Amino acid sequence: MTKTCCPPITPLPPCEDRAWTRKAIALLRGDARRSADTHLVKPVFRGLTGISIYLKDESTHPTGSLKHRLARSLFLYGICNGNIRQGTTLVEASSGSTAVSEAYFAHLLGLPFIAVMPRSTSQQKIHAIEHFGGRCHFVDKPSEVYVAAAHLAAESSGHYLDQFTYAERATDWRGNNNIAESIFDQMEGEPDPEPEWVVMSAGTGGTSATIGRYIRYHNKATRLCVVDVEHSAFYASYVSGDRNATCTTPSRIEGIGRPRVEPSFIPGVVDHMIKIPDAASLAAMHVLSQRLFRRVGGSTGTNFYGLCWVAASMMAEGRTGSLVSLICDSGERYAGTYYDPDWLTRSGIDIQPYKERLEAFLETGDPRLMDAA
Repeated sequence: MTKTCCPPITPLPPCEDRAWTRKAIALLRGDARRSADTHLVKPVFRGLTGISIYLKDESTHPTGSLKHRLARSLFLYGICNGNIRQGTTLVEASSGSTAVSEAYFAHLLGLPFIAVMPRSTSQQKIHAIEHFGGRCHFVDKPSEVYVAAAHLAAESSGHYLDQFTYAERATDWRGNNNIAESIFDQMEGEPDPEPEWVVMSAGTGGTSATIGRYIRYHNKATRLCVVDVEHSAFYASYVSGDRNATCTTPSRIEGIGRPRVEPSFIPGVVDHMIKIPDAASLAAMHVLSQRLFRRVGGSTGTNFYGLCWVAASMMAEGRTGSLVSLICDSGERYAGTYYDPDWLTRSGIDIQPYKERLEAFLETGDPRLMDAA
């Protein structure tokens, strides 16, 4: 008979990492429980007969933007995959809002955080990151953030959160209280509970991927329209099918538009895509802010202009129904840029023609006003 040798009896490991992990997960879940679901706002526009507009207000999250959801998901994803442990230095490539939210969660868990961002990022966002104990590392060109973030993470033996790669997979797109599930749950009691379209801009592409997948998984008739900005690679890639499309000029609408097609952008779940001039985005931001009696950000302006364009197309076809888009963040972060007339002049952006056209469309519902855009 062959004898088998068993390993000697030794003490089991203390699993200190697992103890920290359990504590971290509990803290993140506690934050989620304390954060009530964001409001679904229904502004009334007199001219849009038969079209109901809904805006999911993500600016009411504790860190003031849509990116609060993404940051929590990225932290959970990193912890559950064993990449974030006690003392891990976290690094992110971000133009602002994602980094603000990640700095908040890093502070909650007692972890060092470094945000890699272009020098042009608004001072309000930089101050917010530093307020939560984060450190900002600046690069001259937006396209340099990826390499710089990866280098800093490797140098510190830390973890690169990499929102642009992991946004589409860190969030459970089937449900689990993601933004799509929240929208459809809140729409249940409305006159047109299943929206004709959801309109969403693209930064990482993760939110549009979540919404588009959720729509298909739950067999909804709703369609997804993604709106892109002037200096961005997404629209060119969608039209041509080339995922290697690039754009050398940086986006002027913070948080959306990218110099490359990010891995989290999933064109196969997008039903339609349009490209919007920056002047139109910022005009729509001003128009919506005046009607909501509070300031919204530039990416929200992009969303709202796209939503108005879809509404005009539906009205031209004699169709009715509901449309949903997002308020991504507060406009207070852009007081020194998008809301500053001198900044607009220096940037060569004339929003007045688009403002007048939008105001007239919202009052009269004449779809030809959007055709002229």
